[in-house]
Amino acid sequence: MFDYTLTNGIIVSPGKKAHTGNLGVKGDKIISPGTNGTVKIDLKEKSFVYPSLINTHDHLQGNYRPPVGPKKGTFYLTWLPWDKDLKSSDTFKERSNLTREDLYALSGYKCLFSGVSTVNDHFPHALNSKILPGLPVRAIMEYAIAHECSSYELKWGEGAEIEHELALKNHWPFITHLSEGFDNEAMHGIDALEKINILDNHCLLVHCIAFSDEDIKKVAKAGASVSWCGHSNMFMFNVTCKIRKMIKAGVNVTIGTDSSASGSANILEEIKYDRDLYRKLYGEDLPAKKIFEMCTINAAKAFLMQDRIGSLDEGKLGDILVLKAKCGDPYENLVNANMQDIELLTLAGKPIYGETRFLDILKGELPENYTQIKIGRKTMFVKGDPAGLYNHVREKIGFKKKLDYLPFEPEQEKK
Repeated sequence: MFDYTLTNGIIVSPGKKAHTGNLGVKGDKIISPGTNGTVKIDLKEKSFVYPSLINTHDHLQGNYRPPVGPKKGTFYLTWLPWDKDLKSSDTFKERSNLTREDLYALSGYKCLFSGVSTVNDHFPHALNSKILPGLPVRAIMEYAIAHECSSYELKWGEGAEIEHELALKNHWPFITHLSEGFDNEAMHGIDALEKINILDNHCLLVHCIAFSDEDIKKVAKAGASVSWCGHSNMFMFNVTCKIRKMIKAGVNVTIGTDSSASGSANILEEIKYDRDLYRKLYGEDLPAKKIFEMCTINAAKAFLMQDRIGSLDEGKLGDILVLKAKCGDPYENLVNANMQDIELLTLAGKPIYGETRFLDILKGELPENYTQIKIGRKTMFVKGDPAGLYNHVREKIGFKKKLDYLPFEPEQEKK
């Protein structure tokens, strides 16, 4: 059982004022501030302590680089021609040398190295249920799914109506792409949900770029959530959702990366891109505090997991992200963070990535199935063996592949 306290950190949690203090963990839960743990790590007021980040939309089988998009000067009408371009691309041909397990393992580290401890993989359970439990982060298992409510959707799950019933029965989110494009069906995505009576607060709707103002009002009234994937939207369609109107209407907006084959490298890059995009679209700032909420408590609400994750409240799971304090404002510090700024990431109290000064939490030595890597000049411990995975991938594809979401260069294995 874990029993430790992070002392003298700057604690940043949704709905509370950032303050210097202590954060305790016992077992897998956060306990009341100031509680004395067996192990104490002094952060010396040089680190911000956040709830770890939550990515509400990813395709864990598809996070291979470089991205595949439309021909220069053109953009897609729907996702379907992108899918065809992807499957005829050099990126797809290259990634086909890897197994599904390889691709999922890479995606787990894409999440981990960007401070994400919880993610949704937008694939059906039949494909991923045996793989997700083995990842170094939490890929949620409790969700119902439809690929998209259209005639040309991929036939994932048991059909939208049955999947939605499953979501209601189990208190799960019902997750689907919606209005990802501008053909007649995409323009009437909300109508399609209303027709089968499944627009409610269990819905997590992804992309939503063709929403009308009336659609936004309906989503807000229903209490549904939206996953905003600005980078992927602009890359594929040269437009994103009406994000300012969604926020003003009170929609629970979250942030997703989408697949790295069409979107950003990871969530830290996504939030920078999305903030810059907002400024360009509207000539005003999207507050860093709002972005912080989108990646934490808003995302937890979208997963219907706000009783367990998304903030640093007592009794919630110990999902913690510690970042180097580079500026005085805690929210700006997060929004401008890079992978190299991560000092510690925990999952349900257990450190899964961190600087060696946090090894005391793990009884001072690397547990089985942990390794060490170099991030710049820092030695970091990490769950699993990402360096071995990186070398394995390079061996399979036949050259020294660079993946920008892996912030290290592995040492070559000795023959």
